[in-house]
Amino acid sequence: MNMNHWVHQAIQKINADFKRSADTHLIKLELPACDDIDLYLKDESTHPTGSLKHRLARSLFLYGLCNGWIKQGTTVIESSSGSTAVSEAYFARLLGLPFIAVIPKGTSKEKIGQIEFYGGTCHLVDPPLIYDESRRLAAELNGHYMDQFTYAERATDWRGNNNIAESIYSQMALERFNTPLWVIMSAGTGGTSATIGRYIRYECKPTQLCLADCERSVFYDYYMTGDCSIKLGQSSRIEGIGRPRVEPSFIPSLIDDAVSVSDSDSIATMRFAEALLNKKCGGSTGTNLYVAFQKISEMREKGQKGSVVTLICDSGERYLDTYYNDQWLIEQGLDISSCTESLQSFYETGVLKP
Repeated sequence: MNMNHWVHQAIQKINADFKRSADTHLIKLELPACDDIDLYLKDESTHPTGSLKHRLARSLFLYGLCNGWIKQGTTVIESSSGSTAVSEAYFARLLGLPFIAVIPKGTSKEKIGQIEFYGGTCHLVDPPLIYDESRRLAAELNGHYMDQFTYAERATDWRGNNNIAESIYSQMALERFNTPLWVIMSAGTGGTSATIGRYIRYECKPTQLCLADCERSVFYDYYMTGDCSIKLGQSSRIEGIGRPRVEPSFIPSLIDDAVSVSDSDSIATMRFAEALLNKKCGGSTGTNLYVAFQKISEMREKGQKGSVVTLICDSGERYLDTYYNDQWLIEQGLDISSCTESLQSFYETGVLKP
């Protein structure tokens, strides 16, 4: 078979899969104490692979195919904290390609199970080794290292073409405050915040973009100091976001504000959200939502009206053994009781007290 013919078929398969998929829902979360402020959550957990990373994986595969990096029989390798690997395993199976996920040893069992369900192989290493080990495997197997941390910000068409930013603004069109005052976005690669930030500027929107960062992550400090050499010895406990080094896809000039959220506050907010949404969400959603509540509290104090948008990044069903496990919280030294009280007070008054 002509190699270009196989590539054309592969691209058609990915595009056909996209046509079979509906857009994700934009949920309006009612806050009784905030009459003049509306909060929306873009529910990315409803993608076929259950997370925001489904969009990224699709873009990375198309990018690799169109650049000539992925061919028939190519082994695809990715370094990931789990969710991107799940989504890439899905697309690798769609194209009949071998897939290896290089993931940290602490990745949740649920994510490992999903990667394997889609036919991927999990290669567990100590967190700092995921980059070098991915490159080594790609060289050894003559495969392709997808490298989401480098290519996330450039693989997606940020001008539109059904990207997440265009989707949000389209779904907001009939809302009373149809142009968000704030979009809140956590960062793993930084690719989604780059797409949203560029789209906001390209469309000349007055929306501001706020980074929600977690503990054991360099993004907040990098944004505040401009020092791209910052590195940490530990990996984030909030899977999918936070990095121990500054990733190439993270672009701080697109961000208008940044907030660092403790892991206790992220997990408390994630659990609090379950009662409001009637669904379990992952820890990164807790990080996003805590900052959204903080911005709403500030808007209310200033007498501002408007809307705030953030993301449900993935489902909490992936974290039953960790974030939803009280014993795990004790082992990690995380106490969520104080934040839980503050969140309940916020819901009743519209004021979030640290």
